[in-house]
Amino acid sequence: MTELAIDVRGLTKRFGKKIAVDGVDIQVPRGEVWGFLGPNGSGKTTTIRMLCGLLKPDAGTGTCLGYDVITEADRIKREVGYMTQKFSFWEDLSIRENLEFVARVYEIEDRKARVAATLERLGLTARQEQLAGQLSGGWKQRLALAACMLHAPKLLLLDEPTAGVDPQARREFWEEIHRLSEEGLTVLVSTHYMDEAERCDRIVYISAGKIVTRGSVADVIRESRLVTFLISGPDVRRFLSRLEDKPGVEHVAFFGAKLHVSGRDRAALEQTLMPFRNDPDFQIEEAEPSLEDVFIHLQNPNGKADTLPMVNA
Repeated sequence: MTELAIDVRGLTKRFGKKIAVDGVDIQVPRGEVWGFLGPNGSGKTTTIRMLCGLLKPDAGTGTCLGYDVITEADRIKREVGYMTQKFSFWEDLSIRENLEFVARVYEIEDRKARVAATLERLGLTARQEQLAGQLSGGWKQRLALAACMLHAPKLLLLDEPTAGVDPQARREFWEEIHRLSEEGLTVLVSTHYMDEAERCDRIVYISAGKIVTRGSVADVIRESRLVTFLISGPDVRRFLSRLEDKPGVEHVAFFGAKLHVSGRDRAALEQTLMPFRNDPDFQIEEAEPSLEDVFIHLQNPNGKADTLPMVNA
């Protein structure tokens, strides 16, 4: 059996009467990159903070990097790199000064050499004297990742690390993540970007504190049992509201120049779309559901997720 970097079961966290995380099971093999997805407020950040030892679970058992998540949180913190949603470094310090401070916190030996090597690896050497507060979003992201990597962690927990970052910076970030994975590092990253989710070995979708589905992207799409049709034609967007809540239509969205109409009842869906087939101005084609189609489908109007069959990871 592949050794697991994360192996937790029944992980639960309450804040007063609110259950933020409700019985979460996650088993991540060492050296893999997993995506953690779900709507805002679904419990992703709370779960990540429990895994890295910053929050104590109210219930559940398991290990992170072989250490007990309940009793050995301090040991977990020493071997995990955690990148928060919000940039959390000192804006009136330079890139190098920030990294040197972090190196002192971790009591890293030969700090100057480690900082220099990390600056070089993340392409920060030429900017090392620049104040963190003057950096763009992409460069702040690189600084945050560099700080996470200084103490040579075995696991990276990244909480929406590319939010607000331009596409080129996101691409470069993910190239670095996969290089780190090839070197044996395990990564769990939360994201709202579907193209990033598709770069992961496995994905986990959480909603209202519960895991709804998980597996490879192909598995999750297949297990959704979703049927998707694309409608194109002149000003087709105007039909979006007319198709909502019609028989067989579980969700409809406008992407590019086409309406994506999806549901699990093929017969009812095709009947609803029949008027478009009879109109020569419109074209209808069936397409494999995209990951975004599936995730929109998971959220119904009251904000609770449908439950899909779990795919063994």
